[in-house]
Amino acid sequence: MGCFFYFCSMYTVGNLASNAYPRLKDQLTACARSFSYALILDGNSGHFPDSQSLRQYDLIAGFSNSTRPADFLLEFDDLKTVTNHQNTWYLGYLSYDLKNVIEDLHSQNRDELNWPPLLFFQPEWLFLLKNEQLQILSSNPSITLSQALKLLQTRTVGEAAPLPVLNASMTKQDYLDRVQAIQRHIHRGDLYEVNYCMEFNACTPVDPYQLYLQLSNRTPAPFASFLKCKERYLLSASPERFLQKIDTRLLSQPIKGTAPRSDDPAIDLQNRENLKNSLKERTENIMITDLVRNDLSRIAQPGSVWVEELCGIYDYPHVFQMISTIQAEVGSVNFQEIVRATFPMGSMTGAPKIAAMQLIEKFETTKRGLYSGSVGYLAPGMDFDFNVVIRSLQYHAHSHYLSYMVGSAITALANAEDEYHECMLKAYAIPTTDNS
Repeated sequence: MGCFFYFCSMYTVGNLASNAYPRLKDQLTACARSFSYALILDGNSGHFPDSQSLRQYDLIAGFSNSTRPADFLLEFDDLKTVTNHQNTWYLGYLSYDLKNVIEDLHSQNRDELNWPPLLFFQPEWLFLLKNEQLQILSSNPSITLSQALKLLQTRTVGEAAPLPVLNASMTKQDYLDRVQAIQRHIHRGDLYEVNYCMEFNACTPVDPYQLYLQLSNRTPAPFASFLKCKERYLLSASPERFLQKIDTRLLSQPIKGTAPRSDDPAIDLQNRENLKNSLKERTENIMITDLVRNDLSRIAQPGSVWVEELCGIYDYPHVFQMISTIQAEVGSVNFQEIVRATFPMGSMTGAPKIAAMQLIEKFETTKRGLYSGSVGYLAPGMDFDFNVVIRSLQYHAHSHYLSYMVGSAITALANAEDEYHECMLKAYAIPTTDNS
């Protein structure tokens, strides 16, 4: 496919305050209906200060109907080709089960979604929004600006349908028993922390395009995304960054620590302070921060790994989150080396990471699919930005299987009842039946 032809250097969308941004999201989501592969990365500009997203773009959307093998990265070894010298864009994902390729691990749990371990595609159309300026790029050098804009005109996702009700895949008592079994491993010194997850699911036809916009409007997040890979969809309202690279700087922002919001300002402030001062939550966060520091040190310049912010408290529509920021400097490493050193992310596994992933496989009942994986972009020159896939729906259009997973960090200090309620809090973004 080669380099993109810049047929439109800059196009002004308009003032975001005049609802141009939501309309653009609607149009781009509707565009995805016409393509086999689509990825929209949405920073929900206007909802969050720059310090919370630090994105190079407010929104990225790419689309492709290509079937050429050369336009895809499909195997782990393909990631070696992504270097500082690449001259094109890739959009795509790393699934959680890529861990089985990186490490000597196996997964045999139930899998209703069957995502391949990874997939990146070169977009035929690419839309880049930053500071109200829209760039449209195409792989076809004969495309005119009017043809490009026609792709957006008169497109709309349509009226939203009621959100489906999902059922928990295990009873509350089963969850409590499994958490306590994990804690027995922790108490005997096998490991320190495990991110244990449970699934809510349903078998029901939905419109993933409408559902994505509904989820995004209900829970705006700085790392939201809509991914379509033929019959498989990811609808994500993720608040968490996995890894960003700009020039030679790597940045990771793990989330560990959650507290509810309240309509009562006094209670809301107290919840925030309780999270800030929670020994348990700070312990979880610091454990994972240390793990991320260790992961980054495997590919970073010696002495360049440092913690910019430890246990910062950030406000989201339904929850407060505790976030740490770790930075590092890297030289001429390829993308595969970075992924091998850092994936899966510590915030969704535990510490030590391999021991945690072994217990995850033992005590969870379903494969995670893209949950705990990552979606993002690789830009020319190997700048990239990837999220952590949490607060996300996964959908298989052929089987109508719909999945929503939530989890929490289990440590020696964890109380199983509290962890269950934290999972229910995170599941609040969509209607669920706790099946207790």
